[in-house]
Order: sequence, then C-alpha cells, then structure tokens
Amino acid sequence: MIPASAPTAPTSVELSVIVPVYNEAASLPVLYERLKAVLESLELSWELILVDDGSRDESFAVIERLGKADVRVKGVRFARNFGKEAAMAAGLHRVAGRAAVIMDADLQHPPELIPQMLERWRAGAAIVTAVRTDRDTDSPLRRWLSLAFYRFYRGISEIALTPGGGDFRLFDRRVVAALNLLPERKRFLKGLANWVGFDQVTLPYRPAERHAGTSRWSLRKLWRYAIDGMVSFTTVPLHVWSSIGALLALASVVYGLWLVVRTLLFGRDVPGYASLMVATLFLSGVQLVSLGVLGEYLGRVFEEVKRRPLYLIGRTVNLPDELADPPSPLR
Repeated sequence: MIPASAPTAPTSVELSVIVPVYNEAASLPVLYERLKAVLESLELSWELILVDDGSRDESFAVIERLGKADVRVKGVRFARNFGKEAAMAAGLHRVAGRAAVIMDADLQHPPELIPQMLERWRAGAAIVTAVRTDRDTDSPLRRWLSLAFYRFYRGISEIALTPGGGDFRLFDRRVVAALNLLPERKRFLKGLANWVGFDQVTLPYRPAERHAGTSRWSLRKLWRYAIDGMVSFTTVPLHVWSSIGALLALASVVYGLWLVVRTLLFGRDVPGYASLMVATLFLSGVQLVSLGVLGEYLGRVFEEVKRRPLYLIGRTVNLPDELADPPSPLR
C-alpha cells in the first residue's frame, strides 16, 4: 500500500536503507510498508534509497509513486542493467545517514532484523553482517556449492569471508566513506566489506521465502560471481599454475633422462604413440587452463584501465539529476 500523504523531509538522517531493485514491482509496496513500520517504531530519522537496475517491469513506476507520497523515499534508475554490485555502489554513493543498511527487495532479508543491527551498531560495531542460519530456501546443489566456495576461498585468499554472510549488512558512515574511496569497476562487496576492516560483528537470522517471483541468480551467474570474487582478492591461482608448470617441466626432464638411459643400457626402442598422445593432450589442457586463469586477470586489468563509469543514471526520484557515478569518491 502506498501512503496518501507525504511526511515532512527530515533535516538530518540517522539511517539510510539501500535496496537494489530488479523486476521487483510486486514486492516494493510490501517492502516499503514493513520498513516504514519498523523504522517509525524506532523513532529515528531515515531514508530509503531504491536503486532500479534497469528493471523490465513497473518497478521504477512504483518507486516514483512511493517517492511522490513520501519524500524519504529516494529513487535511482540506471540507464540499463549494470548489475547488483553497481546498484549497491550507487546507493552507497548517495547515503546521507550516519549508518546504512543494504538489503534485498524480495523480502528474504527481514526488515524486522534492523533494530537488532542498530543495537550492535550503537554498541560500537562498525559493520553488522546478517548471517543465514540455514539455507532451506536453496536447492541441495546450491547449498553444496556455497559451502565449497567459502572453503575454497578461505584457502586461497587473505580476506576471510563470513560463511552465510550475504549483502544484508549495516555499515557505519566511516565504512561507507571507506567503501566509496575504492575505485575498482569490478566490485565484490562481500570481500570489500572485510578488506576495509573496522569492528565487525555477525547477527544470525533465518531467511524468509521470496515475496514474489523467482531468483535471477542462475548457476552460470553464480559461477561468474565466484570467479570475480576470487580474482578480486587473490593471485594464488597465478602462483599455482606457475608451480604446476615448473613441476611438469621437471617431470618431463626426469622422464626424458630415464628414456635416454634405458635406451642406452638396454638398446630398446622408445615405444609409445598412445602415451605420447595422452601426454600431449594432457599438457595442452594444462596450458589452456593456465591461459584461461591468466586471461581472467588480464581481462580484469582491461576492464579497470578503461575507466568507464560504474553505472549511468537515467532518472532519479527526490535526488539531484545525475548522469553517472560521482567523480569524487566522497560525497
């Protein structure tokens, strides 16, 4: 339900709530009502920043109606789809509050958890990460892949991710400023939130079912997201393939010497068309994989050096008209 009258705009904001939106027209009115009920019960000043990541449905029309009825609702519509990471960055660039909460629009992140997050923040935590206590809403394959990713990431990266921790987080204003200082185009907020440091705590929660629609995160998108996360924070894959190359080279030298010695001592011909083909195919596969790993890092460099904007803005609601992400990291 969209309110009939607009409250007076607050002179100062204590809490900013950032919600990336993609085809969530059915969920937005319910999300707004639940957020409004929770935040007004806390008697604090707040704003809601809804970032439409190029939705194909009526999401931005709903955002416009909400913003017209309540000036605390701010809206940003991208010129096209730039991805969730860009949408979260756009919200962080426009935060006015002393603290900011990022949450999804599908209501799997319960707004009713925000008061507990604020308690942890007021107790001194700069980052409060909501951690899922179960993954019953996910398929068994997705649960297994998630567990495998966190374990593998912990083994190769200096940045420790919080298992079960997603994008549902509270950031102190100092953390928001630090995140806005980071210039990279390919962002991985889960890793960046741990990289910036500060005092961090976790808060367990049980995710709800989606209010409407289905998840847009296919296995292919999750795989791409995992690769981006690893390439962003570790060069271990490059070192691994360098080591594999050195070991294979050493093994080939040892095997070659053995063949020479065996032929000289026993006068036997060197057999092995089949073994030669297997070795050739194996080494070719190793080379292609190593080139692929190198290509991931080279592609990341290519994306960064172009210095294109992280996103382009088409329209705004209750915010100044802008075209692209702010040139200055701090607003």
